Amino acid sequence: MTHKGISRAVIKRLPRYYRYLGELMENGIDRISSMELSERMKVTASQIRQDFNNFGGFGQQGYGYNVEYLYKEIGLILGLEHTHNVIIIGAGNVCRAIANYPDFKKRGFVFTAIFDNDPSLEGTTIGNCVVRSVDDLEDYIKENDVEIAALTLPKSAAPTVAAKMVALGVNAIWNFAPTDLNLPDDVIVENVHLAESLMRLSYRIKEKNK
Repeated sequence: MTHKGISRAVIKRLPRYYRYLGELMENGIDRISSMELSERMKVTASQIRQDFNNFGGFGQQGYGYNVEYLYKEIGLILGLEHTHNVIIIGAGNVCRAIANYPDFKKRGFVFTAIFDNDPSLEGTTIGNCVVRSVDDLEDYIKENDVEIAALTLPKSAAPTVAAKMVALGVNAIWNFAPTDLNLPDDVIVENVHLAESLMRLSYRIKEKNK
């Protein structure tokens, strides 16, 4: 089934549905109504039904949603039935945080190597990955199935490294650098700007305290 024309807002909510449904399964809950899911997630029941109707509905009137079935179906929509090999470029603190986070592997995201330009880090291990020299990047990508490159490096270096990744055939970039990347339209970029997230939080605190 193709899902063309689905809004970014709906796609953004799918991982959250997936997380909540996983928690319901862990708690032994077999089925749930849109109203009950609404109360847990603080999303309106109408919005939940509209979101799921983009993909065929999944529910039965008078029964609600089968939690395990819906969890699996959303996982398929998100492409989580596949393993995604990820490399990380930049062996700093953000790299250490994501490389050591166990849930990524459970979702099919496998970190296979880390690259850095600091010779003192070469050969060390972060998570399950050995840190390699950036000089080895080209050969590594040519010899391995690399689908995603995570950029956990300074703003000044990110555009050049991202362009190199695209030139080497990596067309999905997970960008933690605080900059926008000017890449071809067919390259998939997911930006994670931590400072912007904190600034949004600051705004909400300010508004609450008015």
